[in-house]
Amino acid sequence: PHRKMIASKFVCFLALISKHCFKGESASYIKKGLQSQATTAKMGLNGMDLIIDGWFHERGELWKGQAMSLKVKKVLDHYRTDFQDLLVFESEHHGTVLVLDGVIQVTTRDEFSYQEMIAHIPLFAHPNPKRVLVIGGGDGGVLREVARHRGVEEIVECEIDEGVIIASKKHLPSLAKGYDDPRVTVQIMDGAKFMEENQDSFDVIITDSSDPIGPAKVLFETPFYNAMYKSLREGGIVCTQGECMWLHLDLIKPLVDSISRTFSTVEYAYTTIPTYPSGQIGFILATKGKDTCKVPTREADLDFQKDLKYYTPEIHKAAFVLPAFCKRAIFGETK
Repeated sequence: PHRKMIASKFVCFLALISKHCFKGESASYIKKGLQSQATTAKMGLNGMDLIIDGWFHERGELWKGQAMSLKVKKVLDHYRTDFQDLLVFESEHHGTVLVLDGVIQVTTRDEFSYQEMIAHIPLFAHPNPKRVLVIGGGDGGVLREVARHRGVEEIVECEIDEGVIIASKKHLPSLAKGYDDPRVTVQIMDGAKFMEENQDSFDVIITDSSDPIGPAKVLFETPFYNAMYKSLREGGIVCTQGECMWLHLDLIKPLVDSISRTFSTVEYAYTTIPTYPSGQIGFILATKGKDTCKVPTREADLDFQKDLKYYTPEIHKAAFVLPAFCKRAIFGETK
């Protein structure tokens, strides 16, 4: 869901960058990759082992040398889905916590900052979005935010791991209520395959993925972005989870450089969220036949805005204002 969707976290995509177009070859690669990762997951990490002396400890290979710990009040659920280890616990001060393969995906204390920004930045940057595709985001939080836009006529949720949806409906009703909207249809399948079958179809595509380890790894590779481009309508916008500027600039830049050859514009924005690594996570926004996403083309009315906790038109614009080190590393001195 995520940082989020099916699995967990920006590692071995570099080998594929610039080498593939989204044709049968890369579609086959993605399918085989998902199958391989699913098999590996069955033998992998046990989330319960990360609870020591009443504290859950998140340690990851993408943020070496640092950790996030939350005090556990009660373990609510733990099992292995077809793709990953899933743990849900009630924390002392951060509400209900969803963990996939040892990585925090959601806490009910701070999830709104991520869900609102990954959804409302692209939706308010588009003048009239009618069809929206959400890839990943099985917890339902992005669906909840997309459904606030009354002009949207159809919302498709494509999640490969049904176990995440089941867990969220059981333990995270404030997020899973996104599934209750009648405009939502759910596809339990590989997002790349779904887009291959639905080209020139969507005004906005939001990829709410885990970090690029495990089955989510393919969602951070150039062939997947090529698939999103083909599934967009003219004037459409892609918004994807874009990792952390404090940790992953060496991974973000090559991907931005690669997809800039295809998309009309590629930009980077970010939000703050305490329980994600380094307290920050970014978004890659890319367009098809459209200019910048930095300024909203529409604004929320008062009733809409009063229900939001993080997103505002001012925050929308400010999210693209990057620190000098980040701007220099991703876009160079001149952008």
